Amino acid sequence: MGRSKTFADVEVVRAAREAFWSRGYESTGIADLETATGLNRSSIYHAFGSKRGLFDEAVESYLDDVVRPRLAPLAAEVVAPDALETYLRGLREAMVDEPTSLAVNGCLLLNATAAMLGHENGLQEVVTRYTAELRAGVTAGAIALHPDLDAPTIDLIATTVTGLVFASMVVVRVDRAAAGRMLDAALSASARV
Repeated sequence: MGRSKTFADVEVVRAAREAFWSRGYESTGIADLETATGLNRSSIYHAFGSKRGLFDEAVESYLDDVVRPRLAPLAAEVVAPDALETYLRGLREAMVDEPTSLAVNGCLLLNATAAMLGHENGLQEVVTRYTAELRAGVTAGAIALHPDLDAPTIDLIATTVTGLVFASMVVVRVDRAAAGRMLDAALSASARV
């Protein structure tokens, strides 16, 4: 049985998450993680097994602290008709109008897939689940907004909006205005009937 996480563990993982998020997995060395977390090398290896073990914990922290709270209204048992619009506007605000880690660094997971780490099955599985969560939320939001649309039209909206959200999370690192235009297009695509 694994050990339960303490407040200190959570804070260490969050600090490591910020280091990985700003530098990328490959460019974040153990010395960077020591500085970010306040732990020494042996403590990091003792607690997490490896740099990759700490990264995996950081990814779960990213999903739990950053991604899922934003998606929660789209994953509710009853999704409000304005939930998709609220999600997209909130995402646009976080990426374009505020100096958040998402605005500055893009998506932690999508960035990792572009590196060598993206070829590893473990990360691919996490990204596949993340994609499914986002698409399910967008689909639920589209159905709530347009309950009379047929399944192929809902599928088209979900595919378009999900793709635009992911594209915006990649391009935001170099062009916030373009990311904003993509999210505006996602809003427009979700509102059309």
